[in-house]
Amino acid sequence: GEEHYNCISALHKSMRGSDENASLYWLARMLEGGEDPLYVARRLVRFASEDIGLADPLALTQAVAAYQGCHFIGMPECEVILAQCVVYFARAPKSIEIYRAYSNVKECLRMHTGPLPPVPLHLRNAPTRLMKDLGYGKGYKYNPMYKEPVEQDYLPQELKGTDFFKERKT
Repeated sequence: GEEHYNCISALHKSMRGSDENASLYWLARMLEGGEDPLYVARRLVRFASEDIGLADPLALTQAVAAYQGCHFIGMPECEVILAQCVVYFARAPKSIEIYRAYSNVKECLRMHTGPLPPVPLHLRNAPTRLMKDLGYGKGYKYNPMYKEPVEQDYLPQELKGTDFFKERKT
């Protein structure tokens, strides 16, 4: 019932708040109450990117490994796998940079009126002679061939200068 959602919310918020003791409590309360460990593991995968993100890129690897471990061995043996992951997440630095930036991209797409801007010609592949003749791929700079990053636009002209990592004003 509702307590299912209350407990997962408490676990999520305890990890977000870096409280390892409360995180373990809510995890145990769920598992000892019969919660499906794969449900918890799926939520940990989401948490790894939503709340930890680039502050610790290995968090996603930890979450996926925990999910696979739970899938392989099941309860009750997998409880320690989930406990390890939950404590790792509670102790991990947090960053919502990716979560916010992706939300900003989605907002940009939703707010756009009319047809979406076309992919710039230099970013298009040219597998046929006709496409090459139309300018597909013309002027594209293949970064690995240069010692330094090259100056090149990757967004459509209409979005030039847009930075989705900066806070958007709505």
